[in-house]
Amino acid sequence: MTSEFGTATSRKVVRQLEDAGFEAVFVGGAVRDHLLGKEASDFDIATSATPEEVKRVFPHTIDVGIAHGTVLVLLDDEPIEVTTYRTESTYTDHRRPDEVKFVRSLNEDLQRRDFTMNALALTLTGKLIDPFGGIKDLQSRRIRAVGDAADRFHEDALRMIRAVRFASVLGFAIEEHTLQAIEENAASIVHVSVERIKVEMDKLWKGADSGKALEMIADTRLSEHLPLFPDDDCLLSNCAPYSTAEQGWSALMLAGHFSAGEIARAYKLSNREKDFLADVQNAFARRQSSRFTIDDYYRFTLDVLIATEKVWQSIYPAEPGISILEMNQMKESLPIHSKDDLQVDGKDLMEWASKRGGRWVGEWMRKIEHSVLHQIYPNDAEKIKEWFLSEYEHQE
Repeated sequence: MTSEFGTATSRKVVRQLEDAGFEAVFVGGAVRDHLLGKEASDFDIATSATPEEVKRVFPHTIDVGIAHGTVLVLLDDEPIEVTTYRTESTYTDHRRPDEVKFVRSLNEDLQRRDFTMNALALTLTGKLIDPFGGIKDLQSRRIRAVGDAADRFHEDALRMIRAVRFASVLGFAIEEHTLQAIEENAASIVHVSVERIKVEMDKLWKGADSGKALEMIADTRLSEHLPLFPDDDCLLSNCAPYSTAEQGWSALMLAGHFSAGEIARAYKLSNREKDFLADVQNAFARRQSSRFTIDDYYRFTLDVLIATEKVWQSIYPAEPGISILEMNQMKESLPIHSKDDLQVDGKDLMEWASKRGGRWVGEWMRKIEHSVLHQIYPNDAEKIKEWFLSEYEHQE
C-alpha cells in the first residue's frame, strides 16, 4: 500500500486536516476497490473534525449533508466529500437513524458500517485500519455484516439488497449468518423507498454473477416483498448475465408476464426506460411468431433487439437464435435508418404536386419511406420524384 492512494486534491484535503490537528482517513468503496485491484473512484474522507471544524479549515465548502456530518470541500476545482466520525442511534423506520452523534473515534465510526469490506480505512501514509476482518473477507471473497447482521439490516433494510448486489458485481458469496439474517428480515424491505431499491437493482443487473444474485433474492424470500418479482425466477437466472440494466428490467418484465407500464410504475422507471420496455414488449411479441423482419430492424434499436433476443433464447433454447453480429449486420444493411435519411421531404411533394400541405403529404411520405426501406426503388430524389408524379397523377 502506498501513500499515493487518492487524487492529489483528496490527499491535500487529508493533509490539511491532519495539519490542523485532526485525524483524517480514506474510507468506503474506494478503499475496497483499491484492495481488489480495481480502479478506485469517489475518494471519501472521514475525519475526527466536526463539520464546523472542517469548515474552518477550508474556506470553500458546501453543506451537502451537514446534519449527518458531511461537508463538500471545494479545493483546486475538485469537490471532495468529508464526513465526521459518527455513531447512530436506533432506526425505527429501517431507513434513517433517529439520531446521529459525532465522535472522535474512527473505530466507532467504522462499527456502524454495513459490511466488513466497507469498514476499512486507509491513512495518508498507506496504513490500513481493519478492525472487523474486512481484508480477510475480501481475500475469502465473502460478504459479511459488521457485528450482528440482523442489527445492521434493522438499521437499514436496503443493506439486504446491497449484499445481493455486491454478490452480483463482485462475484462474492454471502457469509452464512449474514444470508440467514437476510432471510429472517426480508419482509422489512417494504420500508425502503422504491427509488433506493432501483439504484441497487440497476447495478445488480450488470454484475457478472447476476444469475446467482437473483437466485439469492428468491431463496431468501426477498422476492416476495419487492414491488414486482416473478414467482419463478428461473428465466431471470437463465438470462443472466445482463450487459445493461435495461436488459435486466426487460427480463424481469417478460419473466413475470408484466407489462412495461406495470414495471415502470412499480420501480419508478424513467420515461426513457419505460419506452424501452414497451419496445421490448412489442418486439418480443413479433419474435415469437418469426425471426425479426426488415420492418423490425428499422423500427427497433439494436439495444431493444438484443434485449428481446436474449430473453427469447432463454425461453426457447432449442430454437435457432439470432446472434448480435447478425442483428448488427442487418441494422447496418438497411437502406435508411429513419425517415430523416430520405432524400425527399414533404416540401418536395407539395412543390411537385403544386398543392398545399395536408394529410395527403404524410400518407405519401409513409409510402415513400416503406418503398425505399424495402428497396422497391432507391433513395434517390430524382427517382422518387419520377415515381411519385406517375403514381400521384394516376390516382388523381
